[in-house]
Formats: sequence, structure tokens, C-alpha cells
Amino acid sequence: MKDKQQINHLLNKYVKGECDEKEIEEVIAFFGQKENLGKMPSVDEVLSYLEEVPKMNDAVADSIFDEIMASSKQIASQKTNQPKKQKNIFRYVSIAAVFIGIVTMTYFISKNTLFNNTVVIPQDAITLELEDGSIKVLDQHGNEKVTDKHGNVLLQQQGNQLVYEKVETNETLAYNTLTVPYGKRMNIVLSDGTMAHLNAGTSIKYPVHFIKGKDRRVFITGEAYLDVAKDTEHPFIVNANSLNIRVLGTHFNVSAYPEDENTEVVLVEGSVSLYSDSDGHHPEKNILLEPGFKGSFDRIQNSIHKNEVDTNIYTSWIDGKMIFRNMTFENILKKLERNYNVVFINHNTHLAKKVFNANFGKEPIERVLQELKTNYGIKYTINKDSIIIE
Repeated sequence: MKDKQQINHLLNKYVKGECDEKEIEEVIAFFGQKENLGKMPSVDEVLSYLEEVPKMNDAVADSIFDEIMASSKQIASQKTNQPKKQKNIFRYVSIAAVFIGIVTMTYFISKNTLFNNTVVIPQDAITLELEDGSIKVLDQHGNEKVTDKHGNVLLQQQGNQLVYEKVETNETLAYNTLTVPYGKRMNIVLSDGTMAHLNAGTSIKYPVHFIKGKDRRVFITGEAYLDVAKDTEHPFIVNANSLNIRVLGTHFNVSAYPEDENTEVVLVEGSVSLYSDSDGHHPEKNILLEPGFKGSFDRIQNSIHKNEVDTNIYTSWIDGKMIFRNMTFENILKKLERNYNVVFINHNTHLAKKVFNANFGKEPIERVLQELKTNYGIKYTINKDSIIIE
């Protein structure tokens, strides 16, 4: 039987989505034993766990918690005249009712049996979807191994970086999808050694293992900087909003947010070939980029053009910097929203198409707003969940 410290560790793992089914059953069984009621976490500990439980439909959650609290208070009130020792037992019972309610409720959520079979995941969570459709919530500071349904190790998480096992296979392709929300970043090393830095609001779908004799193909929505491992026998192809980027080994940045008009590819080193889904790969017709050039794909016109750029402007985000050069105010707001996970409401519409230059480091959003006000006279109001440009 596990002791209180071990159980508390499991509870902490559970609210982060890291417990397996056996560990969940151990927690419930532990507090089902009368002799363990006195080992319940304190009220403060229970409340701290409550704050960590993934958010769900507020009305449903409030209803469930109200019922648990009401029943536990009723138990306690019915025993007000009991001896002190019994009072303590019923105090623990009331806490246990609350806590087991939390564990049981989140257990059913994880098994897809509540809320129309939908797993509710916090909007600000980094998620990893495995080949079987299960979703794992990742902590940016985590350090653990992730296994597949057969218990085989897929990858090792090392803080904000995922490192896949370097294995080549002849089996059928199995894909994972890593999704990074606004306000966060993540790095991933694929099984061929390719490194991808993912910016805020980015998703990458990729094979768990690449197949010998086949192209290495991944799918990106958002923004990523890739350092592609060289392999002349297996071209590496990035699909980003109907644009394909074909390389053998190189360093480049791709920005392909759904809300942006263009998909942009900035080449830092090596060479890449650009072509749309509809045009297909034809070496003699595709657009070839050289280092220091940017290729822009207009999805509406299905056209690609290129021009020379300062690559540092487009890759500075990797070091936590933001450099804006001749950028419209509306595009600056988009980038700030992604970087800081905030919402802007622009009431000063004549600013939208005005062009600005600015540099920001890792300062908080309040400092960024103050600098915009000082340098450009931009007025704003912070209203809880949104920032209003006046």
C-alpha cells in the first residue's frame, strides 16, 4: 500500500494528465479504505489541486461541485453533537467526498464518458496527439518518457524539447501531432535528427518514424524554424497551407498562420524548392530559393514570388525577440497576440494599415504597450482579458 507522500505525488501527476489507469485506480482505492481517511490532503492542498484540474463546461462543473459540497456539509452538520474523535473522522469524510469527487469526475472525462464524449483541454495547454488519437498534455518543464500503446518508448521530454528515438522503419507511417498554444514555444527533434523550433500558435504533424525509401514529409500550421538533417536519399518536404517546401538539408523559417494572407519561407542556409499543391513538384518550374531570400506564396492567386531580405528579422523570435520592420499595425497586433496570448480590440481603425518599426525583447506586454505609447502616441486601455486600442 502506498503512503500519503506517494499518493499526493500521484494526485499531482493526475491533475496534470500524467497518470495511467492503474495509478488512478490506486488513488481511488487508497481513499476508499477507512484507515486512510486521516491521510487526506489538507483543505488548502485540495483547493490547490482544484485550480490545476483542466477547465470544463462551467455550468456542469459548478453543478457537480455544488452537489459534492452540499452532501459533504450535510454529513458534517448531522454529526455536530458527536464526540471530538468522531467529528474529526467526519471532517475527513467531507474532505474525502470533495476530493474523490474531483478525481472521479476527471477520471470520467479522461475516459470520454462525460460532456458528449469530448475531452476538455485548457486552451493554453501544449498537447501531443498520439497515433491512436489519445491526447497528452505537456508541461513545458516536464522531464519524462512517452510511450505508445504497446509500451514502446517514443520520445524523451527534456523541458521544452521533445526528442524522438532515432529509428528508421519499414512499417506503415504513424503520425503524432504537437500543438503549441499562443504565449508558449516548444522544440522537437524528429527521429531523423531534424530540429524544429515551434513558435506560439503552431502545430506540426510528423511521422513517429520515417520509412526507408520514402520522402520525409511533415505538415505545419503556424511558424517554425527548421534545421533539417541531411539525407540525400530521402528529401524532406514541409507542407504549409498548400505550399510545399522541398529540401535535402538546410536551415529555414516558415510562417503559415491560417489568418495570414501569405505563407512565407525565409532561407538561412542551403537551398529549398517551393511549389503549390496544385502545381506539383517539377524541378524546372518550381521556385528555387537561395540563402538570404524570402519566398511568399499567395494562396488566393496561387502564385509565388521571392525577394532578398534580412533573415535576422524573421528568425529573431527563436531568441525571444520581436523585430518589426515596415510592418502594418494590424500585423504587429497579430504577432503580439500570439506571443503574449492576449486579445487586441482596435478602435483606432486608421492605424491598421500604417507602417511601423519596433524592436522588443522578453519584456512583459505592459512594457511593450508603454513603448508604443511613448514612441508613436498609441493610446490603449487594458480591460481584463483584452487590450483596447483607442
